[in-house]
Amino acid sequence: MTSRDVILARIRSAVANAPDVEIPRNYQGTGAHREDIVEYFAERVRDYRAVVHTVNAAEVPDALRAALTRRAAEQVVVPEGFPADWLAESTIEDLTTADAVVTTCAVAIAETGTIVLDAGAGMGRRALTLVPDYHLCVVRADQIVPGVPDALARLDPARPLTWISGPSATSDIELNRVEGVHGPRTLEVIISI
Repeated sequence: MTSRDVILARIRSAVANAPDVEIPRNYQGTGAHREDIVEYFAERVRDYRAVVHTVNAAEVPDALRAALTRRAAEQVVVPEGFPADWLAESTIEDLTTADAVVTTCAVAIAETGTIVLDAGAGMGRRALTLVPDYHLCVVRADQIVPGVPDALARLDPARPLTWISGPSATSDIELNRVEGVHGPRTLEVIISI
């Protein structure tokens, strides 16, 4: 018997006679949607040092090309299912040579400035957004929800979820911020209204 087995046996023994308890999962949402939810989300994302652009839906392709041009990104990873009329899909296999990754998202949270990816169409596998130094994400206005409970209601918990709140960053013991340690150093968001 391993240590793990011993610990689990003790837990099972301790809760063996405990009554079954139904845990309600009806989390309270944030209530009424703010009229300025798009700007509120943009403000929160900017707080994380991300670059944010708000454009009309018809302007998304031009905004994507302009952002990639400003970054001089030539090797761009575009996951399967990304809208072809926005940007052609990429065939780059080696993520270490990619200058950028461009994705969509599953949902975005205004209160926290968080973007959630679920490996669906246009988002690709998790590694796509963790290896390249630059992540360009398109968020549609109808994907922005007020708070985390609202986002959870839209997500499938069985899917692999990646929650992104700004560029990858950490701080050392002296609170010096270091960006790009375990993910993209730069996050740029295009909000399509």
